Amino acid sequence: MQLLRAATLTTSNVEKTATLYEEWLRYRTVERGEIAEDAASSWGTPGSVGRRYVLMQPESAASVYLRFVEGTPQPDYRPLRTYGWAAVEICVRDVLEVNARLERSPFEIIGPPRELDGLPTIFPMQVKGPDEEILFLTQIRGDLPEYDLPRARSLIDRPFIAVLACSDLTASLRWFERTVGLRPGREIEIIFTVLSSAFGLPPGQKHRLATVAHERDCFMEFDQYPEGATARHGAPGELKPGVALVSLGHPDLDRVPGAWITPPRPRSGLLYGGRRAGTLSAPDGSLVELLELP
Repeated sequence: MQLLRAATLTTSNVEKTATLYEEWLRYRTVERGEIAEDAASSWGTPGSVGRRYVLMQPESAASVYLRFVEGTPQPDYRPLRTYGWAAVEICVRDVLEVNARLERSPFEIIGPPRELDGLPTIFPMQVKGPDEEILFLTQIRGDLPEYDLPRARSLIDRPFIAVLACSDLTASLRWFERTVGLRPGREIEIIFTVLSSAFGLPPGQKHRLATVAHERDCFMEFDQYPEGATARHGAPGELKPGVALVSLGHPDLDRVPGAWITPPRPRSGLLYGGRRAGTLSAPDGSLVELLELP
């Protein structure tokens, strides 16, 4: 079961962003509208009421979405330097073809295709979008013993991992295990060039990261951020810049022991389908929206 359902990103202009993602990433808009009061209340962001949004789906028609919500631009925001949701990882069929495609695009390639240290089955690249959002675009070239990783059914397919920047990786893992019921995966140290570059560290420096899983579905990565990282700030009452919120499936919201921002309630729209949803504030202020999926 795929528990990652959507990632919500903040943008200064949803229609401009939608056009870019349609043209260059082959996503399509499947829903547009304005953020309702119940949604903004659930997120603890009253300033989001009435803001325009678009929900976008990959070319493969997989039911895992990117949602863009308009917010006030934050000129001081620097990606890969603050705690919280740092990036969305998207599976692609051929990372070299994607790289050649995006070289002509408004997306900035901040990490060209490069095999991960000690993980030859993972072949990623990293780009920065027009609102400083970070996307990892990853080709899966083989299986891992403990996880079932997706194979892309279109050149650029669905989000499959949400990347969390942590001030205390161990504390974040424990929170997700205790509150959401996710199983911690293995911890490793790898050369993470784009993160080293963001902090002015030597390119070969290794960084600690971990994963969490549900059964054989690996859908979250936890990165321990270096000294010098800070809290992320946004406009008062609005979603934070970059990746602002991640939506996960959960079988029974009544069993969740965390403190909801507001009690879960049925929500309308394509992402929710009338099911209950509620939002928790995880360590470092990261917003985690849980959708009740039987």
